[in-house]
Amino acid sequence: MDPTVSPLEQALHAARALVLADLVADGVAEADVVSLVEDSVVQRRWWVEQWPDGAGFVAGLVAQDVQDALLERHGRWPLCPVCGSGDPHALDIEPELGADPHWVCHKAGVRVAAVGSLGPVTGGTPPG
Repeated sequence: MDPTVSPLEQALHAARALVLADLVADGVAEADVVSLVEDSVVQRRWWVEQWPDGAGFVAGLVAQDVQDALLERHGRWPLCPVCGSGDPHALDIEPELGADPHWVCHKAGVRVAAVGSLGPVTGGTPPG
């Protein structure tokens, strides 16, 4: 990363890139959805300015913000690629507030992918 860019801005840029990568991998990175990412980054900028030690948590929070906003506008996202039967369900973020956020399927009890790494999945690893 550019040393002239503050750690706060680096964390926000990284969070934006990770969430956009997941949206692109899932084929839902339309303009209105990208705007949801930008809205979240603006809100989380204020949050991390108030709590600089939380910079490492921003990617998971932006992912959760976008997931919540998409639920209201478009439906569940991202859908679980692990469970092949039953009702479609969304993945969750773990930890809810922590570093190294991952998409997990609580139904199957597996970690599916790190935030920013969604893609074709045939299984998962136990969370932990």
